[in-house]
Amino acid sequence: MEFIIPNFADPGVWISLVTLCFLEIVLGIDNVIFISIVAGKLPEHQQRKAGMIGLSLAMVFRVGLLLCINWIIGLTDPVLSFTWLKGEVMNLSWKDLILLAGGLFLIIKSTLEIHHKLQDHPSGAEQSAPKYKSPGSVIFQIVLVDAVFSFDSILTAVGLVDNVLVMIIAVIVSIIVMMAFAGPVTRIINKQPTLQMLALSFLIVIGVVLIAGGFHQEVSKSIIYSCLGFSLIVELLNIKLRGNQSKVKLNTTRKVE
Repeated sequence: MEFIIPNFADPGVWISLVTLCFLEIVLGIDNVIFISIVAGKLPEHQQRKAGMIGLSLAMVFRVGLLLCINWIIGLTDPVLSFTWLKGEVMNLSWKDLILLAGGLFLIIKSTLEIHHKLQDHPSGAEQSAPKYKSPGSVIFQIVLVDAVFSFDSILTAVGLVDNVLVMIIAVIVSIIVMMAFAGPVTRIINKQPTLQMLALSFLIVIGVVLIAGGFHQEVSKSIIYSCLGFSLIVELLNIKLRGNQSKVKLNTTRKVE
């Protein structure tokens, strides 16, 4: 695959670009959720800065991978073989190993976060205290997770578009969209503990999907995102219901007084 300037007068190029941008944005949903979780551990004035730096470095990393696209495609060659279920031979490539490691990291990270949030704290101040004082650790985690998602999304893009420049433009557009929404999503999730649990549960599911992909077991991501969307709608209705109930209790208390 070569770096060739596409003919932007061709409608097919624009269709490919828009399709790939949409795909990259959809695949970036889990990335935005992870950023909102880890950035929420920082003091509020550092959260946006950490997210922007992390996503900027991730964009540079993805563009660098696209410039080495032939090497990335070569990562699908088997490097490890072992006997699988029913005596079948399983061949794992570097891409598979990266997906397995990334999926395991997401599961462990999300599980630890859930465990931390379920622990009893002696005071609300301790529970809300930032876990990280420096954005360095957060930025490293953002880049690390984005690196895992990058291999998956780039190899998916290869099946749709054969022009590297179109891929680079789509990656830049998707990262810009993530930058625009990372801040608001972080603020919303941090204000609602139940949304944090939903987001962490979703990351666990994504981790399982990555591990399944590493073992060549395809799981429909459209089903995963549909379930997330349905769960999100239900949770938003619950938040609305709790808000209405709080208003009713407040009004009742005032009337009694």
